[in-house]
Amino acid sequence: MLSVVVPVYNEEAVLGLLAQRMRPVLDGLDVGYEVLAVDDGSSDATPLVLAGLCRSWPQLRVVRLRFNCGHQAALTAGLHRARGDYVVSIDADLQDPPEKIPEMLALARGRDLAVVYGVRTDRTADSAAKRCTATVYYRLMRRLVGRRVPAQAGDFRLLSRAAVDALLALPEHRPVYRLLVPWLGFPSGEVAYRREKRAAGGGKYRLSTMLRLAWDSVTTFSPAPLRLATGLGAVTFALCVVAVVLAMVSYATGHTVSGWASLIIAVLFLGAVQLICLGLLGEYVGRIYSAVQGRPAYLVEEPASEPLLVTIGSGRS
Repeated sequence: MLSVVVPVYNEEAVLGLLAQRMRPVLDGLDVGYEVLAVDDGSSDATPLVLAGLCRSWPQLRVVRLRFNCGHQAALTAGLHRARGDYVVSIDADLQDPPEKIPEMLALARGRDLAVVYGVRTDRTADSAAKRCTATVYYRLMRRLVGRRVPAQAGDFRLLSRAAVDALLALPEHRPVYRLLVPWLGFPSGEVAYRREKRAAGGGKYRLSTMLRLAWDSVTTFSPAPLRLATGLGAVTFALCVVAVVLAMVSYATGHTVSGWASLIIAVLFLGAVQLICLGLLGEYVGRIYSAVQGRPAYLVEEPASEPLLVTIGSGRS
């Protein structure tokens, strides 16, 4: 009935706490479940900790990626291998409470919903900079993609099997699920919760990671950067027309001023605008090139290592 996908990257300090909190919640549900921990190429003792948890938690399955591919790629790997009628995605740091999973499942089954978002109504545990950047991100996404994007909803969500199949059928090379899921338009609901502090270990979403996510979100779901390039070109052309008119008027009235500063400024300005436009076009061409190559977003470890990673007694080899 239920699959829980947990992307994991260098989380050796928090995995024991995650199991202590999540397992009683899932065991208390009157449904069969599985937990898929997707190890995103961790370089610490995370694989060993997961292997130890598998021995005492039969419902735990582990998929290890060969190298660090990123949060969204790890989530994709988990979605491809989830077997449940409903699939919940949640991070391992316990900032999103696993105690909300039964409420999500009950809401989805009671109201026949395909998507249930976990919405953060209280983010006081986050730093002021994190709250500020998150607010700017969601406002920008709602303006570019539409009001279907829930404010303050991250990757803690429940999806029905139909929604998961629809997601996996999309030809997305670099998916951003917090925008893809609302774009599908399935009937959805929300479960509110208070975002907690990280239970242990250090944060993985640094400023560079958040900026990369924002850039991927904009360039994947909106042609706004291309339209920005067109707008800059139009404004530059209008300024050039005004400059030509002023130069002609100055020449006709005999008030021409010799000098090279204005010429250099104009050349540099036009060159800068052209470079910006070329850079934006290059970004989209690069994405087309990556998509044409058809390289997978992630690679799973060879089968030789599976006995250490799969559920003990699951009958898989």
